[in-house]
Amino acid sequence: MKTKFLFILSLLTFSFANAQQVEADEEMNSAKGVTFQNGDMFLEGSIKISTGGDEDYYGFSPKFGYFLNDKVAIGAKLNYESSKTESTDTKINVFGVGAFARYYFLELDKKRFKAFGEAGLGFGSNKTEFEGVEDTDNSITADLNIGLNYFITKNIAVTFTLANVLSYNSVSPENGPSSDTFNLNINLFKNIFDQPEFGLLYRF
Repeated sequence: MKTKFLFILSLLTFSFANAQQVEADEEMNSAKGVTFQNGDMFLEGSIKISTGGDEDYYGFSPKFGYFLNDKVAIGAKLNYESSKTESTDTKINVFGVGAFARYYFLELDKKRFKAFGEAGLGFGSNKTEFEGVEDTDNSITADLNIGLNYFITKNIAVTFTLANVLSYNSVSPENGPSSDTFNLNINLFKNIFDQPEFGLLYRF
């Protein structure tokens, strides 16, 4: 009887330990408890397409990031935009490169939800064609944004860029004077979800 009792107890202990291991393995392969660490990398980007009506627009903005620790990442970014307005016969093409630094400051929902602040610096070339006449100008941009990632698996997250807190843009046309614009938006709670931008992130 004692031997039978010990056998049943051992079987129950094994079953419990096995169930715990299965649960731990499932959590490791899910989006729960996602954490960053030094050496992690990610690809992130968004595609914007708007056609029909008076204007057609295409935009592509990829990023590559490298984590210095569990909260800070640095990286490089590209930007390409093309638009055409039929009524004014205007075509605009924008190409830019830049760098950014990102800081994650908040985690919620078992670490699936991660909010961040991001500072970026970029250089761009803008080509405008109006009624057959071309004009090219160069620009320098700096900005500070607030966004978040929501992980749907341990490697894939949806990215939301919620607000542009600060932006600076300096444009130097080929023909004409340079212009500088600066915008500071501290009233985030009024418009934080006004026009959010969506993208995808892949962590590896």
